[in-house]
Amino acid sequence: MPIAHDGASGRPAETLTASSRRVLHVDSNRDVRMTTVDLAKLHIDDFTPHQDAGFEMQAADRVVELKLAKVEPAGNSGRPGGAFSLLFVGPKGAWLPQAIYPVRHPALGVIEIFLVPIGPLGDGNGYQAIFT
Repeated sequence: MPIAHDGASGRPAETLTASSRRVLHVDSNRDVRMTTVDLAKLHIDDFTPHQDAGFEMQAADRVVELKLAKVEPAGNSGRPGGAFSLLFVGPKGAWLPQAIYPVRHPALGVIEIFLVPIGPLGDGNGYQAIFT
């Protein structure tokens, strides 16, 4: 699904996929740059400072505000630094299906994450991502 384009130049929208492993960075001048990111190199420490922070998930028809409610280790999977889990809380209401979604944070950029609905969490809908 397209999540960014350069309307000024008329270039087509950039599509991010899980296999492309790209992060979108937008600076204050609205300059859009794409940087390749190896998702296998993300560690729990990349997310821990952002616990309780707001994230934006791009659904097919809208942006959904998420809060990173919990960051926790998930065992030793052979992944450098170990496996880890992220729990997000979204607004109450209709559940979004499990899928790969672009998730944006001001410091981390846009990362495509496979999110699974896990049931009520706090005062909203819970979604989980596991990095193994």
